[in-house]
Parts: sequence; structure tokens; C-alpha cells
Amino acid sequence: MLYLVPTPIGNLEDITLRAIKVLNEVDLILAEDTRTSGVLLKHLNVKTDLKPYHAFNEHKVVEQVVAMLSQGSKIALISDAGTPGISDPGFLLVRACRQNHIPVTCLPGAVAFVPALAASGLPSDAFYFEGFLPHKKGRQTALKRLSSLECTFILYESPHRIVRCLEELATFCGPDRNASVAREISKMFEEQLTAPLAELITHFQTHPPKGEFVVVVEGLS
Repeated sequence: MLYLVPTPIGNLEDITLRAIKVLNEVDLILAEDTRTSGVLLKHLNVKTDLKPYHAFNEHKVVEQVVAMLSQGSKIALISDAGTPGISDPGFLLVRACRQNHIPVTCLPGAVAFVPALAASGLPSDAFYFEGFLPHKKGRQTALKRLSSLECTFILYESPHRIVRCLEELATFCGPDRNASVAREISKMFEEQLTAPLAELITHFQTHPPKGEFVVVVEGLS
């Protein structure tokens, strides 16, 4: 069995009791960054063996992990924060497990875009999750496509690109399009602002952006 185990995106108390139980009971934990995850596991008093599984080695280790699972091992996959496979490594391993008839279970838990969407005040009956935009090739095409969506859409962005992202959104969607920017979700300095894109640009031009960002944008009306 492969377990996909969500980990806190900020506050360590957001871990579920079931997640702690699974992390204690599996034979091995695969982690995006063993140093980051090591801090969490020490906090939880989890002593299960930990090995790296990230974007730079997943193609090399998938076959080995599938072999272990096929022989009866129980393995948990965690990312630095949130749910594995959602803008984080995990897809390749899950696909390989499905192709080899290995059961996969994903525990419910933290994922950054859900609280950002729910607290944005923007329509959430239908939405589109884009994740991270391409840095170069395909970025303009993606922005043009997103700007024409009639439902709310959601992006992830880093602090050193957030102003550029908002400026590009204003270019493609118009400066008056409403959006919500959330950062440091569930952490001490959590902040969420909902306003027209032009106002959000001005805010982050004068307030140096810090933390990881979720951008929720109103659909075309």
C-alpha cells in the first residue's frame, strides 16, 4: 500500500491523528526534503525510516519503490507541506502504482488553495486550479487562457515573482478584475487581501512580499 499523507502548510497542529498513525505504522517514509520533514517527524515523535523522494530523483527511484511495494512494504509519501501530487512530486509514483495494481490511499488533509479560496469571498461553486505558471515558455499562453475562464481560477506564486504575476494578470484580465492574495496560510503572519488587481499591485509594491502565495482570481463576467 502507498499512502499519500498531507502535512501541515504552516501550523504543525494541522496534522491529523490518522496521519500520525500512518506515519508511525508504515515501513518507510519518502520525503521531498528529509531535512524539512525531519523537523516535523521529530516534533511528532515519529521514528520511521526516512528517504528522499523529490523532483530531481523521482524518475530514478520509482521502479525501486514499486518493487518494495510489490513485495508487501507499506510506504508513505509526504511533501514539504500540503498534499503530495498537488504542485508537488507524487504523480509519477501514483501512476506507476496504479499500473502495477498496487493500492494507493490519499489521506484528507492540508492543501493551500482550499483555505485561500474559501476565505477569498470570490465564487467557489466552480473553480479552476492552475498551480504554478510556467516561468518562461508558455506563460503568456497560459495567462491568456486563464483570463477567458468564466469561473474563479487559482495560482501558486513565490514572493519574488508575485508583483510580476499580478501585473501580468492585470494586463490580461484588466486592472479592475477582483482577486484575492493569501500568504503564510495558517502561520503567525497569515494575511489575505481581496481587491481589484490594481490595488493588490500597489499594496505589494509598497509592502515587500514575504512567504508563499496563493492567488485567487475572479472569473470573466
